[in-house]
Amino acid sequence: MSLAETMRALEKAGSAQTRKTYKRHGAQEPMFGVSFAVLKALVKRIGMDHELALALWDTKNHDARTLAVKLADPAKIEPSDLDRWAQASGARMCGGYVAMLAAESPHGAAKAREWFASKDATLRAMAWTLAGFLANLDEKTPDKWFVERLAHIEQSIHSAPNAERESMNMALITIGGRNAALRKAATAAAKRIGKVDVDHGDTACKTPDAALYIEKTWAHATAKEFASPAAQERARAPMRTRC
Repeated sequence: MSLAETMRALEKAGSAQTRKTYKRHGAQEPMFGVSFAVLKALVKRIGMDHELALALWDTKNHDARTLAVKLADPAKIEPSDLDRWAQASGARMCGGYVAMLAAESPHGAAKAREWFASKDATLRAMAWTLAGFLANLDEKTPDKWFVERLAHIEQSIHSAPNAERESMNMALITIGGRNAALRKAATAAAKRIGKVDVDHGDTACKTPDAALYIEKTWAHATAKEFASPAAQERARAPMRTRC
């Protein structure tokens, strides 16, 4: 599909109710309000198309950008594009897709280090999301790096900005699914941290109890005969395209 054809399909599929929902989750105009079911169908129809993804992102339309991150090729994405997309990702879900794309790319570990060191709270929050995805996907990064992330979370989660606090809590859960040793370390840290307060705005989102959620992910993975939640995630299609 061409850029013009794709934008027409997105515009046709938009709805006022979906726009209203997306705005509550931080999405900004311009947008059509396209459901994730329609986006998933378009991903299946188009397949991976990196040039189209770049063109869609440059429209600045929220729905086009969400589709762009789903169509992008992790092997072709440039570090500069990841930086640009991360800073302009807007809504929570779109930001998660950008982090997932970074984790799938050859630049994931480097981007995590850079974004953690940023003065931009948006990039730091993205770094925590990326760290969680790396816990699942990057088998080369040593456990020591993730242990250091757990220590940082424990020391600073309650004083971190709201968006970063939310991303830290999710990273805590995902790191706990990497392997048995990190499960033990993350669960212990979660219990010491206690309840994490996150303002989700005018949405129905809730902050999961990290210790309980780690146990749930392990129970689900082992019931499916996977060695860990991370191993289960690696066996599935990427979250960008399946959700």
